[in-house]
Amino acid sequence: MADISKSTNKRVVSGMRPTGKLHLGNYVGALANWVKLQETHECFFFIADWHALTTDYADPSNIGSNSLEVALDWLAAGLDPERCTMFVQSHVPQHAELHLLFSMITPLGWLERVPTYKEQQQNLATKDLSTYGFLGYPVLQSADILIYKAGFVPVGEDQVAHVELTREIARRFNHLYPGKDRTVILPEPQPLLTPTPKLPGTDGRKMSKSYDNYILLSDPEPVVRQKLKTMVTDPARVRRTDPGNPDVCPVGDLHKIFSDKQTLEKVYAGCRSAAIGCIECKGWAADNLIKTIAPMQERRRKYEENPALALQIIEAGDAKARASAESTMKEVRDAMGLSQNYKPPERAAGETGQ
Repeated sequence: MADISKSTNKRVVSGMRPTGKLHLGNYVGALANWVKLQETHECFFFIADWHALTTDYADPSNIGSNSLEVALDWLAAGLDPERCTMFVQSHVPQHAELHLLFSMITPLGWLERVPTYKEQQQNLATKDLSTYGFLGYPVLQSADILIYKAGFVPVGEDQVAHVELTREIARRFNHLYPGKDRTVILPEPQPLLTPTPKLPGTDGRKMSKSYDNYILLSDPEPVVRQKLKTMVTDPARVRRTDPGNPDVCPVGDLHKIFSDKQTLEKVYAGCRSAAIGCIECKGWAADNLIKTIAPMQERRRKYEENPALALQIIEAGDAKARASAESTMKEVRDAMGLSQNYKPPERAAGETGQ
């Protein structure tokens, strides 16, 4: 894996589907890292509304409102329009143009071997995913990344194959359509593996809206405490007097992420000796979790009370993203012979063209 600190290309691109209000899993898995990256890199973060259509094309009625909720949570978490560019994918039509051009050169076999293609078909068996859009969404992802000439794409392990496909498409494009003086038009990005702490949902499985086991970043304190009260714990600790093991307890995983060292020491000592009960341990987890999300909720209220502020930020990001994308597309069109400034072929003397 490439060392981001040694790269001269400091541009980072990543996106998130608009699923509505974000939960702790979204924050720990991606958003917290984005907030750090904006301090050291040129970051483009987009709301992937076209990608939402690949699986939810039958009912797109919530995409607009869900996109706004995502934008509010991004701003609440600390993404700063002065330090990064936030925009909506469909507001930059150049993404679709580059996707179309990539689809002309991408072999079908490349898409069929993407691991998540068959996995998602199985996981979403109730939906008809036998569409070109679903098969080809990794090509759209490639366009999302390459149109900004990104150096890095922050991803989890399960998305590395998509970045590799993006690199293959860039390689094929650059071979077929070199720029002036054989220059490389689309640099190959590197996956930036994000160390993601294990964050379980209230039932012990991965936190997900699909499992209804999530805690929203915007959940009020009473809701957070109630959800944690129902959270599963160490299955071996049946009675209050039984010692437990925080390393196999979902609540212990929350403590490792959100609690300070002093609280962690109390959790380990008290749980292993049965000096504390699970209710008390969950209360400490709630205390520290609330400390983390309370400042976010305060920032969110500012935009909830005046959504126009968030919309203005997104509109400014849209404009900046379009300008950058169009700059790349001019090079792409020229290389592919699609420039609008083409000249008709010169005719020999006396040739009429009839």
